[in-house]
Order: sequence, then structure tokens, then C-alpha cells
Amino acid sequence: MTAVPGRDRPDNTALVAIAAGCVIALLTFGPRSAIGFFQLPMLTDTGWSRDEFAIAIAIQNLCWGAGQPLFGAIADKWGTARVLILSGLLYASGLALTAVAPSPIFLTIGSGVLVGLGVASGSFGIVLAAFARRVSAEQRSFVFGLGTAAGSAGMFLFAPLSQALIDSYGWSDALLVLSAVMLLVPLLSFALRGNGQIRRDLKPEIEQTMGAALREAFATRSFVLLTSGFFVCGFQVAFITAHFPAFLADVGIAPQWAVVSMALIGFCNIIGSISSGIIGQRVSKPHFLAWIYIGRSIVVTVFLLTPITPATVVVFAVVMGLLWLSTVPPTNALVAIMFGTKYLGLLGGLVFFSHQIGSFLGVWLGGYLYEIYGSYDVVWWLGVVLGLFAAVMHWPIRESAVERPALAV
Repeated sequence: MTAVPGRDRPDNTALVAIAAGCVIALLTFGPRSAIGFFQLPMLTDTGWSRDEFAIAIAIQNLCWGAGQPLFGAIADKWGTARVLILSGLLYASGLALTAVAPSPIFLTIGSGVLVGLGVASGSFGIVLAAFARRVSAEQRSFVFGLGTAAGSAGMFLFAPLSQALIDSYGWSDALLVLSAVMLLVPLLSFALRGNGQIRRDLKPEIEQTMGAALREAFATRSFVLLTSGFFVCGFQVAFITAHFPAFLADVGIAPQWAVVSMALIGFCNIIGSISSGIIGQRVSKPHFLAWIYIGRSIVVTVFLLTPITPATVVVFAVVMGLLWLSTVPPTNALVAIMFGTKYLGLLGGLVFFSHQIGSFLGVWLGGYLYEIYGSYDVVWWLGVVLGLFAAVMHWPIRESAVERPALAV
């Protein structure tokens, strides 16, 4: 979105692109964030184990992470719209296959590989990189917060929607309905055509090959620290997304509170994401991120050490929701500050790959350790420790462009 000269707001074409991108973020984040509601009814009907369900969703997160740098690079070179069309088709196919999966291997292919690649080609990294090329540097943190908040709205809307569909039609038909909804993504993608032309209207970027950009990124200490810390975000949120409804059922909390809690996380996530985008424009982004991770560790610790009741579940959901994706705007903004926007899809995707490795472990260990110990306690406490680790990783990050004494070729 190009800034209108003399005015601190985007033009109308850019506003349309941002609006469409926000709806796409809402759609791609929605169904996968509601997957926890499908776990118990699916396993009850099929007889599969929590470990088998967990490995499918863990692979989804891994495919999401591995695919995002690839799709980000494709979007950087050939345009966002083409990647988003593919996203809608992959996502819809994966949900449809999950709905009719005859065995755990087909669950893994559908909900794991296809949905994972569908999210990878249409999620935050792709959309936010397109936004970055359409706004000034001063506007980026805010529009990153806006795009992240739109994904949060997907969580807020799809939690009750998914549960309502399951209650009305059963888990399998509910997935087919969600599959049809995902076909809206290719239609909306046309509003994000032509990033290459729009990118050239902004401040000229360094002439640099993709290989040189990768070498520069991994030689930059702050990039490595940012990538290491973002691993923790994935571990924490993916574990809760996949296992929190089942965790609440295990401790005797009525099913409706699982719906309420996940919807509250999504709603408060909207507030947290927008607020994060605004705050990130005014304070040190690395220090802000460190305090977010410390806050998560404190919230989980208090939640586990107090009696779990509907009231404490609501409080946990509200506070955790405010911290949920508040890491995304400052993280993406830091990558843009360090390296510019030319390869933001690729480099932001690599940071996010670390996030998704954490997501894989959070989801998989949740199911695996549950089968061993009969509870999720070990994974909860591991998340607390990792939150403190992430704070240590983020604190020394430098919020400045990399030094380039000569143009890389």
C-alpha cells in the first residue's frame, strides 16, 4: 500500500488490498485454530488415540512452517495472489479429506500435510509481507497488528461456529462445510495482485540475490536470536489450540466453557494484536517481546497453581488472549527493519518456520506425554520454562538495519 504524499494513510487501492488480506487471514486462521473441538468427537467415532490425532496436527504445524519460506519466496518473486489461490485449494482439499479419512494416515495427509500447506501459503507471513510493500515504514507496525488481529477474529468466530456445526451436523459434515468456506480465499486473492509493481513504488531496496539475503540473515546475531525465541511462541499457542478443550474435559469443566474460552482467546487476541502493533511503534520491540513471554509464563503458572473453575478458565482465556499473537507484529516489524521488504516473505517465513517447529513439538508432546502420564502437566510446565528462555533470547536483539558497507550482489 503506497502512502499518499503528504498524508499518513494509504490510498484506496491499498486499503482494498489490506481489507481483502485481513479477510483471508481470518479465513485461513479460523478452521485450524478450532481443530481442538474436533478431537474428542472424532476419536470417539473412529477409535483413534489422542497420540494419532496429535501427530497429524503436529505435522500440520510443521508443514505450515516448512512451507511458509517457500511460498513466501514464490510470493516475493511472482506475486501474492497466485500463492493465495493455491492456499484456498489446498486448504479446502485437506479439510474435505479429513472429513472422510478412513484411517489415521489419511487424517495425517488431509489435516496434516494439505491443511498445513494451505495455511503456509495463505497465513500471516504471506499477507503481512504483501502489506509491508504497500505502506510506509512508519505504518508497518500498525498494519501488521491489523492483519494479525484479523487472524485473531478468525479464532473468535470459528470457535463457536465449529462447535455449532459439530452439534448440528456431526464433526465430519462440519469439516465439509468449512472446506467449502475456504474456497472464498482464491476469490479474495485478486485484490492482492501486483506486489512487484507496488514494491518498486516504495523506497528502493538493496540489489541483492536471494542467496545473499539468506547468508546475510543467518550471519546477523539479532536475526538468529529472534528466530530462536519465536520457537517458544509456537510451542505455547499450538499446544493450547490443539489440547485445551480436551484438557478442560479431563479436569471436569463442562464442554461449553471450552467454546467460551477459545472464543475469548480469539476476541482478546484482536485487542492484543492491534495494541501490540500500536505499542510496537513507540517502545523497544525486543524488550516488548521479552515482557510478552514473561507474561505468558506468569499467566500459565498462576492458572496451574489455582483451582481450575469456569471463572479461572475465563480469566486465563482473557489474559492469554491479550498475549496470544501479540508477538507477531513486532517480530515481523523487526525483520523488515533489519533487512527491508524485498525478501520479507522469505526471511519472515524462516523466522516463522522456527515458530512452527515449536508448534510441532507443542502439539505432538501434548499427545505423546498424555499417553505416558495421563495428563498434560509436563507440557504446561515446559511451556513456562520456555517462556523465560524466549525472554532471554529477545532482550539483546538490536532494533536497527543491518550494516551494509557495500551492496551485495
